[in-house]
Amino acid sequence: MYYNKVEICGVNTANLKVLTDEEKKTLLKKTKEGDQNARQELIYGNLRLVLSIIQRFTNRKESMDDLFQVGCIGLVKAVDNFNIELDVKFSTYAVPMIIGEIRRYLRDNNSIRISRSVRDLAYRSLQAREELTREKEYDPSPEEIAARLGEKKEAVVHAMEAIIEPISLYEPVYSENGDSIYVMDQLSDSNSSDEIWLENIALREAMQKLNERERTILQLRYYKNKTQMEIAEEIGISQAQVSRLEKGALEHMRKQI
Repeated sequence: MYYNKVEICGVNTANLKVLTDEEKKTLLKKTKEGDQNARQELIYGNLRLVLSIIQRFTNRKESMDDLFQVGCIGLVKAVDNFNIELDVKFSTYAVPMIIGEIRRYLRDNNSIRISRSVRDLAYRSLQAREELTREKEYDPSPEEIAARLGEKKEAVVHAMEAIIEPISLYEPVYSENGDSIYVMDQLSDSNSSDEIWLENIALREAMQKLNERERTILQLRYYKNKTQMEIAEEIGISQAQVSRLEKGALEHMRKQI
């Protein structure tokens, strides 16, 4: 980055002020009353927040100076649109606004081409979502956004998905004290649940308690999908013996598990 620079976009990051929650509340109240000096102090006092957010995008070949400026636009929007009557911290509201502004900038500079009509619908949908969020104070559904625009829900969903930029599974979504949570940490795998994992351990332990012939029969039967006749020919016993040994081994494993 420029992260080891003391200066970014002409701002000396070493001297950035950090506001307390009480200072933010006071400045937000004055800003809503039209105090431009308070507004400027509030914006300047949250530049460290912008700086911390753009660190998420260090793996991109983008100018950090440019991203910082774009993030500041999101910060200004957050300052101007924040509802001081809500019991919500300013940073809780500002972070998604800043990230959204940066993502819009990255979408505009994306090398993947999207048709003009789809892009226009997507941006109108995003604008409608922001308006509905301010009005209703919750994240609106695709149906509500479509109704506001007079468009079909499917068209709105398709347009908004088309401009979503893929992100890395290793992109951090939260960091604290040097520990990070990445996108991949929030994904589940139905084939690797704790229950299946423990079941596999129990099966392996039960298999180890069988004798060698029983283990061979079960491995050929259930892991290599061979018939009892094929197993009988391979190990040199009758099919009836294979059947008896298989049933006995399975019953023994059931008791173990």
